[in-house]
Amino acid sequence: MSGFKASDIHVRLGEKTVLDGVSLAFAPGQVTTIVGPNGAGKSTLLTVLAGLRVPDRGQVTLEGADITSLTPSARAQCIGYLPQLPEVAWPIDVRTLVGLGRIPFSGARGLSAADDAAVDRALKAGGIESMADRNVLTLSGGERGRVLLARVLAGEPKWLLADEPLTGLDPGYQLEATSLFRKMAAEGCGVVVTLHDLHMALRMSDRVVVLAAGRILADGAPSAALSPEILAQAYGVDARVWDGEAGPVIEIVGRRS
Repeated sequence: MSGFKASDIHVRLGEKTVLDGVSLAFAPGQVTTIVGPNGAGKSTLLTVLAGLRVPDRGQVTLEGADITSLTPSARAQCIGYLPQLPEVAWPIDVRTLVGLGRIPFSGARGLSAADDAAVDRALKAGGIESMADRNVLTLSGGERGRVLLARVLAGEPKWLLADEPLTGLDPGYQLEATSLFRKMAAEGCGVVVTLHDLHMALRMSDRVVVLAAGRILADGAPSAALSPEILAQAYGVDARVWDGEAGPVIEIVGRRS
């Protein structure tokens, strides 16, 4: 699937301009990572891309159609969105929660055999098959994050939008999650994530977009977008990039004076 574009996006929250003329076009089969300092507009941009927030100016189109013109069900059948701070309010088992990702397809009629198979695939992809019968409220924050990602995966989205999906995961599960995103992209899904971890952004991305003060500061290959010069402008830090055993490494040397 192609044709996922944000054009001249402006968003104001109160007196603050959060996004100021952001235009991006996304390609299927790519992992695009959006980074930037706190308050740069990353999470707001993701909610606009997901059709959950209407911008003050500009539009998001999916295959040429304004995303806000699509029904929630039609939108959810194409786009899987994982918010930064998802909540679980009900004491249900993991499999049932993951199965909620099939609602855009099943509606109120209950899960079909095809839906159940999709849930099985999501549990396996998330590495949480052993948790399937556990009460989600008994899980740790990191475990719950993996379950909520699996719920999104159960919808088998053509586009995955994930806001800080590595938060709360230990290093091993972070590597598993990044491998999963790479696998999804290899299978044709368009993956767009926000991250604070610049090192992981450098290693897992096909493309990195750097936001600062609501504008695009850099957009390109990870090594170019995360250069010491760009990091100095975006974060006010001195940094260096060097080749480690497992790939490139970003070292933050210190604050710029």
